[in-house]
Amino acid sequence: MYENRTKEETLVSVSSNLEMGLSEVEARSRLEKNGPNKLKEAEKEKWYQIFWGNIKDPMTLILAIAALISLVLAIINMNRGTEGPEALADVFIIFGVVLVNATIGTVQEMKAEKALEALKQMSAPTATVKRDGELKEIKAEELVVGDIVILEEGRTVPADLRILGSFAMKTDESSLTGESLPVAKDSELVFTEEVGVGDRKNCAYMSTPVVYGRGEGVVVATGMDTEVGKIATMLSQGEDDLTPLQKQLAKLSKFLGYLTIGIVIAMLIVKIIWALVNGNIADTWDNALLDSVALAVAAIPEGLTAVVTIVLAMGMTKMVKVNTIVRRLASVETLGAVSVICSDKTGTLTQNKMTVVRVYHDEKTVKMEDFTAESEGLVAKGMCLCSDAKVEGGVYGDPTEVALVEFAMKLGMPKSKLEEENPRIDELPFDSVRKMMSTMHKQGDGVIEFTKGAMDRVLLHTTKILIGGKVRPITDEDKKNINVAANAMAEDALRVLALAYKEEGEIEEENLTFIGLTGMVDPPREAAKPAVATLKKAGITTIMITGDHKDTAFAIARELGIAESKDQCMSGDQIDACSDEELKERVKTVRVFARVSPENKVSIVKAVKANGHIAAMTGDGVNDAPSLKSADIGIAMGITGTDVAKGAADMVLTDDNFASIEKAVEEGRGIYENIRKTILFLLSSNIGEVVAMFIAAVIGLPSPLIAIHLLWVNLITDSLPAVALGADKKMAGIMDEQPRDPKESLFARGGSLITFGYGILIGLITFVAFLIKPWSEGIFTISGMNTYFSNELYLEEAQSMAFCVLAFSELFHMLGMTNIRKSFVHIFKDFNPLLFISFVLGMGLQLFVIEVPGVNMVFKVYKLSDYPLDYLYVFLLSVSPLLIHEVVALFLFIKKKAAKRG
Repeated sequence: MYENRTKEETLVSVSSNLEMGLSEVEARSRLEKNGPNKLKEAEKEKWYQIFWGNIKDPMTLILAIAALISLVLAIINMNRGTEGPEALADVFIIFGVVLVNATIGTVQEMKAEKALEALKQMSAPTATVKRDGELKEIKAEELVVGDIVILEEGRTVPADLRILGSFAMKTDESSLTGESLPVAKDSELVFTEEVGVGDRKNCAYMSTPVVYGRGEGVVVATGMDTEVGKIATMLSQGEDDLTPLQKQLAKLSKFLGYLTIGIVIAMLIVKIIWALVNGNIADTWDNALLDSVALAVAAIPEGLTAVVTIVLAMGMTKMVKVNTIVRRLASVETLGAVSVICSDKTGTLTQNKMTVVRVYHDEKTVKMEDFTAESEGLVAKGMCLCSDAKVEGGVYGDPTEVALVEFAMKLGMPKSKLEEENPRIDELPFDSVRKMMSTMHKQGDGVIEFTKGAMDRVLLHTTKILIGGKVRPITDEDKKNINVAANAMAEDALRVLALAYKEEGEIEEENLTFIGLTGMVDPPREAAKPAVATLKKAGITTIMITGDHKDTAFAIARELGIAESKDQCMSGDQIDACSDEELKERVKTVRVFARVSPENKVSIVKAVKANGHIAAMTGDGVNDAPSLKSADIGIAMGITGTDVAKGAADMVLTDDNFASIEKAVEEGRGIYENIRKTILFLLSSNIGEVVAMFIAAVIGLPSPLIAIHLLWVNLITDSLPAVALGADKKMAGIMDEQPRDPKESLFARGGSLITFGYGILIGLITFVAFLIKPWSEGIFTISGMNTYFSNELYLEEAQSMAFCVLAFSELFHMLGMTNIRKSFVHIFKDFNPLLFISFVLGMGLQLFVIEVPGVNMVFKVYKLSDYPLDYLYVFLLSVSPLLIHEVVALFLFIKKKAAKRG
């Protein structure tokens, strides 16, 4: 609000004095009353709160209850003397799974929130103030409202100030407002209406560096009341939304939790009914509880959390290869669901480097690709010499002047050589009133003065014009041509500077000879345009959000194919005038948002999300941090990005290139499909286990599998192939598809048929394997088989067959799951070594459990090698999922061929 007040009114309102500043007594009193000039810390969740939050997951709770029941039964049986300490194996394994899964979740969530800490580090550590009429250096956190602060080049503004005086002072507000050029400050300005932060040239803001000149101002806001403080407040209030995958896994967890409870209850009822029928309720109760525990273990994919985490971690590695570092593991796959990308302009879509792209001289306009030293040499020389940019290993200084020096360098005229030939002997520095800068140089035995600045101001002091190497008086027609050329550049959002010279007398900006104009802009990155086109083809809309002016933003957006007309542009003040519902409608068609505040950016992201889109937001500045956090996935710039932006983001682009986002989206889609494959694969195994056990219970037979078998299959035999599937290469043409619906179930697109179809098949062949032993003895009746299984040795043999078929069939099922539409032969073409490693290792580990004495005792199985024919039965049953897959793949191939012919 102080931008609307004069300097005098501001001093009165904050009860301060320009000459004396505040007294030490008054400053101490205000500090005690209002607190220090620093940002508050957000209260963080304790590790044990996060850990308990992970334990509360329905699947984890059911496993914990199952472990407790197993523990109670094991202790009872040990006291009875019917079982030894090995009965506790199941208990320890289940509790281990619970703890590991909860720990994995806790570690992921405990990644430090660095955004607020980074904001604090950006604040100036010290400040020069007037206290009791004397200049003093104090800690920035001791500043209070009313302090008079002295600013100079190289210092960081320590609080929000109303400028009281300045000499050519400019501050870099790019990180706060998105303005790509330093902002010249003018203490005499007074605004009569509300203006955005980026336009308040009579104010300076906390954390912005002074890049040129000097000045002084009065503190009008400190700590959390500053513009940076408002951003910190938004960051602390923002909540991290669950990713689409997390939401789907949460739904799956609840579904499996309720399903497990239902199945366990059904199992208990069936067992009790059979006990009542057989008249042995007391003997059956313990077995019923143990079978129910085993069924709970069977229904829950214990390895799911670990496998998904490992696949996401492998995805992080893939992302690094496309110049993307993922900070939050769960965000790896989110890019695959993105339908709208809200991109910052400066540095992401553009090169963040002002560049001379057009020159007007000799009554003609020349484009960058046609520049030559012979033609544009004088313009380049004059602009380069009339600049204060330093050349020390690189070019440093005001971005505009850096562009002019590099313009000359590209034409073979390095500044060092030009200054050696034409040393500077005098100068008139730039100021905001004259809007010009002049330098005088030696030239042979004489001198030459170059003047550059705003075109209208330079023309006011011009009397002659240089055309074709000859000087003549400038005419109205000449000025008209110059204005036409300048307007053409301005329409393309180029920053226009004029150059003039004279060769006699003292340095003064009169009787100048006009040379030409330069038009410069921060040009688009070469890879940005094709990336925007690729994303558009993939059904992803790109929206430009920037602190720059609307004309500049639209010119770049039009060149990149983001926007076609100015009707698709909207400014920050227009956003402020919109209701949430109105903005929700506008974001459906608007493609460029210019002169926006941090609050505007958050509003835009929320409006995009309200329309059902998954929104990605890119940014590099402090002003981008709240919107980066509000987006489904925030993407910060690695090179130009502030620590604040990186701390608030989910991933960081190491090359600051928009084209890397397109590659990361492609990887994200591939990673999601791999995760989906692994989940469907794991669940098919769990369904198979439940089917086999439930069939046995319904018809009154003992369980074909015990808890330790199920835990081994779920944690080891299944997890290895699942991880291998997660390492598969992404499918060709994945960017030709539209973004997936974020609400899409994991079982969509045939997922339920795959899961339940193969699950039932695996369950049936596991149950058949369980029956092979009694069948081979000619026993086919239920009562006969129960009599057969009453012999504990025979029961272990049958359970061993079921255990092996379940484990081996999953390995063969893995080969088919690599691509449900193609023959498994394609895996030899799209080579994934982990598939072969997991297949061989899975076989080896299962044989180790079956064949090694001592180990097979723990698992209560027998050596199949004692009966070689059993291995043949196991193989024939285990390979059936792959055979079914090949039949389905052949059918789909024939159907596709027929459709093409039709």
